[in-house]
Amino acid sequence: MAGNKSYTIVEYFGGDDGYRCGYCKNEKGNFSHGMWSHTMTVQDYQDLIDRGWRRSGKYVYKPIMNKTCCPQYTIRCHAVKFQPSKSHKKILKKMSKFISKGELPTGQDDGEPMDSVCEEAGPREPSKVSHAEVKCPVVTDIQKEVAECPAITEVQKEVADALPTGSEMPRKDPVSVPDGRTTATPPKPGMGADPSRPPCRKAKDLRKERRIQKEQMRQHADGVSSIVSPTPSTPTQTNQPKNLEDFINESLPDNSSHCLEVRLVPVSFEDPQFTASYEQSVALYTRYQMAIHGDDPSECSESEFRRFLCDSPLEAEYSPDGPEVGYGSFHQQYWLDGRIVAVGVIDILPTCVSSVYLYYHPEFASMSLGSYSALREIAFTRHLQKQSPKLSYYYLGFYIHSCPKMRYKGQYRPSDLLCPETYVWVPIERCLPQLENSRYARFNQDPDAGDARALKDVGRALVLYRRAVMPYAAYSRKRKSSSDETEVQQYAGLVGQDCAERILLYRA
Repeated sequence: MAGNKSYTIVEYFGGDDGYRCGYCKNEKGNFSHGMWSHTMTVQDYQDLIDRGWRRSGKYVYKPIMNKTCCPQYTIRCHAVKFQPSKSHKKILKKMSKFISKGELPTGQDDGEPMDSVCEEAGPREPSKVSHAEVKCPVVTDIQKEVAECPAITEVQKEVADALPTGSEMPRKDPVSVPDGRTTATPPKPGMGADPSRPPCRKAKDLRKERRIQKEQMRQHADGVSSIVSPTPSTPTQTNQPKNLEDFINESLPDNSSHCLEVRLVPVSFEDPQFTASYEQSVALYTRYQMAIHGDDPSECSESEFRRFLCDSPLEAEYSPDGPEVGYGSFHQQYWLDGRIVAVGVIDILPTCVSSVYLYYHPEFASMSLGSYSALREIAFTRHLQKQSPKLSYYYLGFYIHSCPKMRYKGQYRPSDLLCPETYVWVPIERCLPQLENSRYARFNQDPDAGDARALKDVGRALVLYRRAVMPYAAYSRKRKSSSDETEVQQYAGLVGQDCAERILLYRA
């Protein structure tokens, strides 16, 4: 319930049936609880994903961790503390080089797309519910749109100085040898280095030495005593590591080969930008699914695109202490020279940006767009955090240690995994040793710790029955039957106390 105006309404399906696993291809090994969400507030979804749930369209599911073949652990990155790794910088430089010079690298993408969807555990059709029974509130038009035109340029490679002359290097007549003896005997022709010269030194050390010498000479010229050390401010600033935004926002030369623009568009058919780009997005999605995932055309039709990536239970919401763009579901479109080449589907929630899916033009498969879009979404999260301090995390979907291709999500540090039993966050470094020994692991090291947000009294869970909202205790008296009590208890345990006392569980 948001401001006593909106409800979350779900139908719970249970999780007894096994589905085909999209990761290890086990035909019946994928088990998950599921529920169809007719409408959902962003706070309720935030609470649900903090208990291991994820959405695919309007279908919300939670893997049965100790039963499924490939346990899927919720992972989040501390966006504000994030520093790009060497491989991340390489990806950003690769994009910069392409934008600047138009050079597409050869080879395939070295990272998986941000695909957090349980592929084979598809949503069941919800019960036939009349609009009078489940009335969704009107979605407010989103009036603001974020258009980022990144200033990206090729990072200039450091060019080594020319080899130093002999006069720049101090000489020592004897040459040291490993056993401590010295010798001045010249080697035979063609054998080893010139013994009259010292061992080679690294170019960077020589450059540093020359900088110090030049600084001292300058100080002498200015009348400053050579005893005074050069001011460390310049070297300190030079040695400061670039942050994520530095790599993204470097200015482009005037003669750049391409122009890349990132636009944030709310997922709403009432939004003119969304509708104007809809057909182009559908065509791109179809092309991506067929080329990258090998889908049949019937599996990636316009209706599938709409159900999968446009239908969202989340209501657009605004808050005085929230981000300017508001909360809800969005498409982050990557426009290259006037056409869409990639789309990242994201949810903006009270404390995080949650990645849902990414699809892109197969022509750019070598650009590592899965990793590149994740880095852009982390930077976007940091931007939103400046407007709303509590919005400081980036959720990458599920981390699947048993699937090597999905381990790349653990490279966005610092990051945490969600304990599947106590729902506390644990740094991934502490989790990995356990996952090396077992596919399923409880990360909380306190053996006495339990689920702090478990619902103690199932009678307090809210039920929507015949257009009336009531606690389950009142519902069970009206029905005079406890045939579904086990199912309601299971549902209430999975969503936790906060959600069970806010979300309306639809009962026909």
